[in-house]
Amino acid sequence: MSRGPDAGTLVARAIEHDARRAGCAMVLALAESSRWASATFVGARHGLALDGPDDAAFAHWLAGLPEADLPIRGHVIADLAIVSVARAAGRATASLEALTVET
Repeated sequence: MSRGPDAGTLVARAIEHDARRAGCAMVLALAESSRWASATFVGARHGLALDGPDDAAFAHWLAGLPEADLPIRGHVIADLAIVSVARAAGRATASLEALTVET
């Protein structure tokens, strides 16, 4: 019996949905996850790479992403950070890190 998508898949879907809602062209180039736990919480760490046009709309959407409300079933995004943004040939590739906690 399947329990549904894992937290990494849900984070990626939430980011893609937020980009579409904002009218921002974006492609998820990479997504990886690993389990994480503290003394009181269980969750996962996520690394993502997003590719989009090197334009004002993508930059504006990306700048607001760490504070965006990205609901995902069964989890809370406890932290989301833009690690780096590389620009070349009219494209921007952003590296993100996220931490999800199971609810």
